[in-house]
Amino acid sequence: MKSLRDPRRRPTHPGAILREDILPELRLSEAEFAERVGISQQLLSDLLHEKCALSPDTASLLALYLKTTSESWLLMQADVDDWER
Repeated sequence: MKSLRDPRRRPTHPGAILREDILPELRLSEAEFAERVGISQQLLSDLLHEKCALSPDTASLLALYLKTTSESWLLMQADVDDWER
């Protein structure tokens, strides 16, 4: 299946999805979200500011809390990783 994303545009980092869509919708602070997901505030901050890649462990925790799949998060990260190579 062909992607609708412009191939000249960098893929969206999973942290941007969290920052722009999920946290505002949940109306949670970074600290509250990190605690509920089970990750450190520093890790969440690094993800939100796109300073680190999303690990499989963190993807699993996000998927469990958000009722999504870890694969969806990891595919987003893989697209970013491929773009940056």
